[in-house]
Amino acid sequence: MQLYRYQAAKADGAIVRGLLEAPSSGEANSALMERGLHPLQVVVTDAAEGRRRAAGRRELAIVFRSIAALVSAGVPVERAVAASEAVARSGLRDVLTEARSQLRSGRSLAQALEGARGVVPPIVTGMLRAGERGGRLGPALEQVATHLEQEADLIARVQQALAYPALLIVAGTASVLMIGTLVVPKFATVLADLGEELPASTRMLLAGSSFLSGHGLLMAALTAAVAWWLASWIKKPEGGLRWDRLLLATPVVGAVRHTLATARVSRALSGMLHSAMPILPALDAARDAAGDRAVAERIGRVRERVAEGQALTPALERERALSASALQLFAVGESSGQLATMSGKAGDLAAQEAERGLHTLVGLLEPALVVLFGGLVAFVAAALLQAVYSIRPSGA
Repeated sequence: MQLYRYQAAKADGAIVRGLLEAPSSGEANSALMERGLHPLQVVVTDAAEGRRRAAGRRELAIVFRSIAALVSAGVPVERAVAASEAVARSGLRDVLTEARSQLRSGRSLAQALEGARGVVPPIVTGMLRAGERGGRLGPALEQVATHLEQEADLIARVQQALAYPALLIVAGTASVLMIGTLVVPKFATVLADLGEELPASTRMLLAGSSFLSGHGLLMAALTAAVAWWLASWIKKPEGGLRWDRLLLATPVVGAVRHTLATARVSRALSGMLHSAMPILPALDAARDAAGDRAVAERIGRVRERVAEGQALTPALERERALSASALQLFAVGESSGQLATMSGKAGDLAAQEAERGLHTLVGLLEPALVVLFGGLVAFVAAALLQAVYSIRPSGA
């Protein structure tokens, strides 16, 4: 199957745009004509483009909350989707336009959104499909909106916590580069004219400044090349899995990542079970929602154990898929028949633990950065002052 971006005219002359999956361009045109559309342009695209146009969790949450409210009020799904297009941006608006067109042709909402590669997460279509099978589309939409809002809040808190350390790194690096390439070379010229024997710290500073001035561009290019190679390697399935395994095994950082993944998996599983989805496909969807390939790998092994007849909580515990506190709530939920509710509580608890862990990590990182960059500036100042004091006697 290939992904096509199309532009077509309706019977009343209105122009619609969207995405469509088809084996070939000819079948894509035929599919559009079957929907009562006249194809104007059908262009092949790829999954990478879909990923670049991925909608943010906050935007998705607003759109699906709007659809959920309208459907719960008795508005037909097609009209609810049409009314919600106004609050969506261009990429997501195209998806909704295509979905509305498919709804008119008799497809379900989950089927209509399946072609939105990378724009709408698979967990959303999974929840909707489960709700539609059980005749509970309204509650399923509510669960989707709630899940997306929780995910957006979690992402926002993580970004907010990391904003100050990122600013420190950028500002500190810029300050060190400015001192090393602009300020110190001017002192080096003056000191060289005096012809005095300089202290060891000053000679070390001047050597570092000279190296930075002479090879700074080369170092920047090498750093960019390594960063590009690392990013490309991480995007590959095997490389990304190894990277996530490494991060998961890292002290402090691994614990935070594990609890973040626990929050996502638990909340996704809760939404799926509330939508009446069976446990095995619910685990498949929760695996996709983990946001960590190492944790997703563990959830996949849990799914295999459950398929073989093992209970969920022992399987999760054996694979170390979730945090310890979440496992306790899962055990209570499984034994009491309230797994959907308790998994949601486990997700909320894990999100709180992740936030506390993140604040702890940032609390360690911020002073370390201040000491690092402050120490570099202090070294520069001390080295220059030592040079000045060393030449005073001979200049008197």
